[in-house]
Amino acid sequence: MIPTWYVTFEVQQRGILPRQRSPRETRTFATEQEAKLFARAKLDEGLAVFAGTINPHVPRRVIPSAGINAWLAENQDGTTASGNSNQD
Repeated sequence: MIPTWYVTFEVQQRGILPRQRSPRETRTFATEQEAKLFARAKLDEGLAVFAGTINPHVPRRVIPSAGINAWLAENQDGTTASGNSNQD
């Protein structure tokens, strides 16, 4: 199956770097549910996480780190756990 989702997360810094950096790593997933499971695990580790769909997948979605918790709370039909639609 072709991956349609990505999750990017900060990598734990190891050693001393000569300058301040924010290294990141990205993983791809075939389904949104797989991406959510991985994002939840990284978020639980205390890492900054963001996600989205890979081009040319439509509809295009980008989930910034500030919106990860809301995205993780969404059901498969795009509604939140409280039943509200989360369409912008």
